[in-house]
Amino acid sequence: MPFDLNQEEATFVETVKSFVATEVLPFTREWEKNTAFPDEIWTKLGALGLLGMTLPKEKGGTGLSCAAFVEVCKQIAKGDPALSMNVAAINALCTAHFDHFATQEQCDKYLPGILKGDIKLAWGLTEPDAGSDARRVKTHAVPSDKEGFHLINGRKMFITNGGKADLIILIARTSETALSAFFVETNQPGFKLEKRIHTVGVSASNTVQFSLIDVVGWHTPCTFEDAIGLLYRGRLAIAAMALGIAEKAFELTVEYSKQREQFNRRLADMQSVQNMIADSGMEIEASSLLLQKGAELFDQGKPIITASSYAKLYASETANRVTNRAIQIHGGRGMTHEFLVEKLWRDAKLTEIGEGCSEIQRLVIAKQILK
Repeated sequence: MPFDLNQEEATFVETVKSFVATEVLPFTREWEKNTAFPDEIWTKLGALGLLGMTLPKEKGGTGLSCAAFVEVCKQIAKGDPALSMNVAAINALCTAHFDHFATQEQCDKYLPGILKGDIKLAWGLTEPDAGSDARRVKTHAVPSDKEGFHLINGRKMFITNGGKADLIILIARTSETALSAFFVETNQPGFKLEKRIHTVGVSASNTVQFSLIDVVGWHTPCTFEDAIGLLYRGRLAIAAMALGIAEKAFELTVEYSKQREQFNRRLADMQSVQNMIADSGMEIEASSLLLQKGAELFDQGKPIITASSYAKLYASETANRVTNRAIQIHGGRGMTHEFLVEKLWRDAKLTEIGEGCSEIQRLVIAKQILK
């Protein structure tokens, strides 16, 4: 284990690894085929403590360090990347929002159900015209007659788990210059799922587009900058997802190269294959170290803007390179559903896009260096 975890956290990670081996990995193809997770997965995640990892124990959460949190995200990704993406978003963006910005009344109403898996969550920022440029959000909120509540109108898209969510933490405009966050229950008039967005990878995640017409949102006392600040730990979680994909593809490829023979020798004995394996091993190690540094800085209470972008950028591009090499080493078999590397190859692409694409990460890094 790359992180220096305490005994309680190390035991928790081992429990997660066992859960992934029995309850996740054997079903990853089935979930992809169904383009959905089974409904019971949420209560299983809740029972294990995986829906409150970023929430302190005094609020009912698991209270994990960032180091343990990202290690868990990595382990889940080795079983099913789409599930890891959902767990990462729910913890880094949604339950973390409760920890930092929700009122006690809001926590009392929602957190017990969230932690059990009875209330499913999503985080709603992206819109048809607002992706990387988050300040282009057009969804707007105006105060209603009830104090603390607003009426929200607009449209959101590419919302992870949005089709299953009972509660969405939604970013909306409160003035020409200001944005904030609202708790929006999805079982109300005016909330309409417009379409399911089917993707080539991580397709079990219920990604959707929805519209809001005079939907009631419960305001959470935070600024847009406050809410967006949660993305930094979220980027570490996506880096961990990418690392899990890369590690799984690498493990499968090393095993395959030792078994498969061509020209009367193993693939593992061919220099061209060895070169690809060496490059993949090196990049995985570098990704792990960048992730470890970012998590440790977070746990020390230090700024992680640059470190999280380093980790997310490098790990995501590593996942894509490693899975591409895995396909190449598997040859034609790598392009078939018989081998898991093709799924990992498709799933890896999301990590270069979600939580800030690679181009945005480079802008963030350059800005921090040059300021």
